[in-house]
Amino acid sequence: MGLGLKFNLVLAGAFAVGLAVAGVFSYQILQDNAREEVLAKARLMMANALAVRNYTTSEIRPLLNAGTSNDVFLPHIVPSFAAQTNFRMMAESYPNYAYKEAALNPTNPTDRATDWEADIINAFRRSDGLSELVTVRESPTGQTLVLARPLVVSDESCLTCHSAVDQAPEAMLALYGPGNGFGWQLNETIGAQVVSVPMSVPLDRAWTTFLVFIGTLAAVFVAIALVLNVLLSAMVIRPVVRIARTASDVSLGNMDVPEVTIDSKDEIGALSAAFNRMRRSLETALRMLND
Repeated sequence: MGLGLKFNLVLAGAFAVGLAVAGVFSYQILQDNAREEVLAKARLMMANALAVRNYTTSEIRPLLNAGTSNDVFLPHIVPSFAAQTNFRMMAESYPNYAYKEAALNPTNPTDRATDWEADIINAFRRSDGLSELVTVRESPTGQTLVLARPLVVSDESCLTCHSAVDQAPEAMLALYGPGNGFGWQLNETIGAQVVSVPMSVPLDRAWTTFLVFIGTLAAVFVAIALVLNVLLSAMVIRPVVRIARTASDVSLGNMDVPEVTIDSKDEIGALSAAFNRMRRSLETALRMLND
């Protein structure tokens, strides 16, 4: 096995280890960055939903209540209805993004929690201190990040419509019926705000970035390996081969071969000079023996 082959095997082994370590760390960092990007979008959607809810409570509800009689119930005064309607309109342009105020016992049956949403709500109900939950679930379009926050009955005015059927406004009962959305308790977690954001685009972008990074790293290694091989051949291997061939000829008794001339001031040059001195000393010793 030649010196060049040994050198390349060591270099390839070092590169393989370095590439594996760099690949693991870079992949994890890119995946984390993609997840943080999606989570930032989810929090922005959540903040927008809260803004719609607050605006409905402070601005829309007083105006509509002032202009309607008690015989008419307008769902537009309900913050949950306003926020979800706003996002349903947005979903026409961004169908993979979703916002829902899911409840175990909702007034509007369309707000009833699915199985996985019910699991999130029950997690909030079991843990009073849990204010936010982030999870990833599989959907038909790929991985989806889910950001959820609890919906808690913190205002006694909510119980006017949701404590008992006989206390609810007749107009609301006429619209939604008496079968849902009653029996709520003060400070009870009755549902969750659930934001769903697709992760496919950021993850695909992270994967593409990872492949470009690994490919660039590999290309840089190949370029460095080629340069090192050229330098190793010119500065080490070829001079050593010349010295070895001359030494072989001298050992076979051929004293007419020219001296090895290597004009360098490094270890190879010193080896060449030492070999030439040894050869001259050997020639001198042989002549003295012959005489």
